[in-house]
Amino acid sequence: MLVTKQKVLRRFWYALMPMTSLDDGPKPFTLLGEKIVLWKKADGTPAALRDRCCHRTAQLSKGFVEGDNIVCGYHGWTYDCSGACVKIPQSPGTAIPSGAKVDAFHCQEKYGYVWVALEDPLRDIPHFPEDSSPEHRRIFQFYEQWKTSPLRMMENSFDNSHFSFVHKANFGILDQPTPAPYEFRDTDYGFEAETRVPIRNPEASFAITGTTDPITERHLINRYYLPFCRRFGCKYPASGIDHIIYNCATPIDDENMILVQWLYRNDSEESVSTQALIDWDAAITAEDRDILEATDADACVDTRRRVEFHMPSDKPGLMIRKQLMDLLTAHGEEEIHRGS
Repeated sequence: MLVTKQKVLRRFWYALMPMTSLDDGPKPFTLLGEKIVLWKKADGTPAALRDRCCHRTAQLSKGFVEGDNIVCGYHGWTYDCSGACVKIPQSPGTAIPSGAKVDAFHCQEKYGYVWVALEDPLRDIPHFPEDSSPEHRRIFQFYEQWKTSPLRMMENSFDNSHFSFVHKANFGILDQPTPAPYEFRDTDYGFEAETRVPIRNPEASFAITGTTDPITERHLINRYYLPFCRRFGCKYPASGIDHIIYNCATPIDDENMILVQWLYRNDSEESVSTQALIDWDAAITAEDRDILEATDADACVDTRRRVEFHMPSDKPGLMIRKQLMDLLTAHGEEEIHRGS
């Protein structure tokens, strides 16, 4: 699926980078092949424009912030957050041409990240209830580029059958490769999938799971948010600990994405440190990244045209694909991939 060719994907919100990344000035980002510039206004809220001055096409991300505005580092042309040029230093007192502007994009802060929609969004940024829960602490984990597609990332996120192999070095049980079944529930944002998965619990994960049992269980209530967000809703029943991960697989272009990941835990820094939680999930995520970067990023959604072999345990991936196909169809689009 060539994400840059699917126009409807421009109408969703994507998490791009932590707000703190903008503290020292504007930053560039490529979203769905669109080069944009992000900066923080005087009130601390973010703004996003096309990363291209309309004067000599210089990248605005090479400039600097002045109040609410961004200043081109080439000749000082200044733009407000609507994309209108409000100052041309070389022509003081002269009316600014009406065509002196650049495209602006929807932009807001949520969960500590900058979120952008390139066109009028079809729905709001997903609601993650743990963020307002006094029982949970929020931990920023990852913001890194992967050479794969967000569809591959989403499929993998719901794929229990890879645990025994990809994650055999930490929690996977190699001699129990049969995946636990899911129970599915449709939602207005995608679907919810519930299961209970036995996992290996080596000493290194005692603090993570809250138990010293050699084999323990994950009670998972995972959620898929169309098009490329997911909740890994993990509870360890033996200890009552929540380990709830949210991901946004943000498409850069047709072969690359940014993985944005943060975590909620209903425990304290004294129970297990923030760094220990980052390190634990980093090792697991690195295994996922390694195998996904070995796949074809151009995953086909419409299996009527290019069939991949699916087992019953692949039902979550097929549901994700169906929802994406339904989205394209509802907006008069067809999937475009390299085989088209």
